[in-house]
Amino acid sequence: MLTIKEIAQRANVSRTTVSRVLNNSGYVSEKSRSAVLKVIEETGYVPSQHAQSLRTKKTKVIGVILPKISTETSSRLVKGIDEILSEAGYQILLANTNLAPEKEIENLRLLKSRHVDGIILSATNTEKELMEEIRELAIPFVAVGQNMPGFSHVVFDDYQAAKDAVQALIKRGHKEIAFIGVGESDPAVGVLRKKGYLDAMKENGLSVAASWVRTGIFDLESGRTCMKEIMESSEQRPTAVVAVTDRLAIVASQYLMEIGLDIPGDLAVVGMGASELSKFITPSLSTIDFMIEEAGKEAAGLILRMIDKDVSSSIKREVEHRFLQRDSI
Repeated sequence: MLTIKEIAQRANVSRTTVSRVLNNSGYVSEKSRSAVLKVIEETGYVPSQHAQSLRTKKTKVIGVILPKISTETSSRLVKGIDEILSEAGYQILLANTNLAPEKEIENLRLLKSRHVDGIILSATNTEKELMEEIRELAIPFVAVGQNMPGFSHVVFDDYQAAKDAVQALIKRGHKEIAFIGVGESDPAVGVLRKKGYLDAMKENGLSVAASWVRTGIFDLESGRTCMKEIMESSEQRPTAVVAVTDRLAIVASQYLMEIGLDIPGDLAVVGMGASELSKFITPSLSTIDFMIEEAGKEAAGLILRMIDKDVSSSIKREVEHRFLQRDSI
């Protein structure tokens, strides 16, 4: 295999110039760059695909940042993204934040340093620090799951989804409906879904006892804790509960059955996310299907169009959702 020194000699340039071309860093004149790339291709120093990347300054890699890589939601999102990107000859480089907001910024910097052609972020917040970091990227970027004006993003109608869940329960005759949410640092899941619940109750002339509303975290045990608090602290127990994720709803259901209650006879349960498990638990869980895979496809399509400069850097796409009525209501 040729050395950098030998490539430099054949291209009649310095070793520093060859190194800069290989690493795509530092100033190199077009004449010198072309000479180096010609030697690389002629000698097979690197695979032709790599040489092409050097010429076009494209790596054919898209970075994807996930909040929790082990969840079904992340898996579905990546499946949709990969279906579109692989057809276009792109590969995916995954990064995991494990629900730590600071990791989103850290991974944005990491992926940029890896010279990816674009970044798709499954976002959990819209804090100022994150927004500033995205502005500094200077590469195609698409967010999924959060409304980010000024940047391209694919979102769900979290507000209407929560209203739909409540409305489904009201149609079944429920008036005392509880709610298990998450922290408001997540504007979509924490704020909009709670607002949808509260507005649906208000619009239907239904009161909400303070003890019926609990804030948990994205954790299985949190569903049990919140449900237990609702049942033990309420003077008038609710007849139904809406949880902002299927995981919270499923564990809440387990707790209710452990204390001898029947679902839906004593208390109806609705989740959000349409997880695979929601179909197979007993009773099967009524839930909101956010079409996560479709969101992945939309995000991938947007990032490719941005790379090809077919669209601006601030496009919004909204993915439809549907309510899946099952045995839990």
